[in-house]
Amino acid sequence: MTPNRRQLLAAGAFAPLLASSGLLRAAEPDLSALRPLPKRPAITAAEYARRIARAQALMRQHGIGAVLVESGTSLAYFTGVRWGRSERPTAVIIPVEGEPCIVTPFFEEPSVRESLAVPAEVRVWQEDQSPYAVMGGFLRDRRLTGRPIGVEETTRYFISDGLAQATGRPIVSANPIVRGCRMIKSPAEITLMQAATETTIAAYRWTFARIEAGMTGTEIGALMNAATRALGGSPEFALVLIGEASAYPHGTRAAHRVAPGQVVLMDCGCTVGGYQSDVSRTFVFGSASKEQRAVWDHVARGQQIAFVAAQLGTPAGAVDDTVRRYYTGLGYGPDYTLPGLSHRTGHGIGMDGHEPVNLVRGETTPLAVGMCFSDEPGIYLPGQFGVRLEDCFHMTASGPKWFSEPPRSLDAPV
Repeated sequence: MTPNRRQLLAAGAFAPLLASSGLLRAAEPDLSALRPLPKRPAITAAEYARRIARAQALMRQHGIGAVLVESGTSLAYFTGVRWGRSERPTAVIIPVEGEPCIVTPFFEEPSVRESLAVPAEVRVWQEDQSPYAVMGGFLRDRRLTGRPIGVEETTRYFISDGLAQATGRPIVSANPIVRGCRMIKSPAEITLMQAATETTIAAYRWTFARIEAGMTGTEIGALMNAATRALGGSPEFALVLIGEASAYPHGTRAAHRVAPGQVVLMDCGCTVGGYQSDVSRTFVFGSASKEQRAVWDHVARGQQIAFVAAQLGTPAGAVDDTVRRYYTGLGYGPDYTLPGLSHRTGHGIGMDGHEPVNLVRGETTPLAVGMCFSDEPGIYLPGQFGVRLEDCFHMTASGPKWFSEPPRSLDAPV
């Protein structure tokens, strides 16, 4: 039996089984019209140096002698080293003065050095040694006494505890330093985030034209990810919610298929050069009902209200408050109750898809040049459908600027 198009699209998950049968080529979507988008410059050595200098200035301001950052995006941010987390710690200690120190297992040193983008000492530990003793030795050698050690907020407890026991030094939050650096994006970071967003938008356009009745969210997500790769991005997520599943921000376990009159909510993002995009689009397959159009228009207006409210110096939480007042006036809510907007209006974004700070009630951090946020004030009607439109923006000296322009109507969603 010759498989139909939908079956072929779905078969991507079974590519290894199809390779020997000759169906592999047919099972893959035709991506021949897609080409990688122009590459953007990578983060330079000079920018990494500025990050270290900025962190040290903030340490002096807050009376912190050194900051510990273990594997993760903050390690990559400060050193260029991209390293997975395991029971064997790899971390950087950034002292208030002088070059940082990378602490890593002996057998990992050559690999760590391959991506190290800053001048740094590398100290290793053997399998029968304590990495925390090595960390403590570095701090003693630098004579960093009398000041607490800041620990990056995602660092696992056993690492911060091991450091505390090895040094006898007070451990404090490094949020004033790490957040103080990462929340404010440089022009180079903005450029990479723009490239990631353009990749996601191009993948949306290609995928939207290929959605057919009977497809599942998984099948549509596979198309989106395939297009993203062909365009040069690394897919991070492709959440596709159909029909009633769209009424729940992250969906349900139940499988839904595209059908006439069904809402399709897509939330997708990718990474380019270490920086992420996050874009959501909602449309109706076939003809939309009056209610679907009304809710879509309400969300589109809510997104613009949030954008206008996001002005320099405004507390981040005030953006959420402004949107929620508008929705309450329409009869949604109140507050975070349903039907209405059950989640925050937006989140920070950069190397991680979700970063501090959020556009959420009670957040007092004032908006400043270089901050980046999602703008996604969805409306959800349990048991029926939901609408989420999401575009990200960054703060400039003249106010917010979109990474991607929001759709203008339900009939032209991408």
